[in-house]
Amino acid sequence: MAHRIASAKFRIFFGDEIAIGPGKADLLEAIRDCGSISKAARDLGMSYKRAWNLADTMNRCFREPLIDTATGGGGGGGARLTHFGIKVLTHFRSMEKRTDAAIRADLAAFAALLADKPQ
Repeated sequence: MAHRIASAKFRIFFGDEIAIGPGKADLLEAIRDCGSISKAARDLGMSYKRAWNLADTMNRCFREPLIDTATGGGGGGGARLTHFGIKVLTHFRSMEKRTDAAIRADLAAFAALLADKPQ
């Protein structure tokens, strides 16, 4: 019998928009770590346009911006997480960990119901 791997992804919806989920949290961490949306996008293997759209969605969904950007030029542009963005990221990662822990046993039981491989 093949090893079954099942996973669940935690997302927060705001209306029809995904305000934040694992991919957007990864983007926030990458922006925090490298100080640039374009560099973060490259590090995550996504286009700049996709990263910009994800960042824009997050900034529109929350009471305050999560990402602060500076226009390029002689000194170059850049991006950084705002204090509010750090707070949102921290809360999201905490909820994500608690959710994973809460459903671990159920997820293992559910995985046993899955086929050996997708058909």
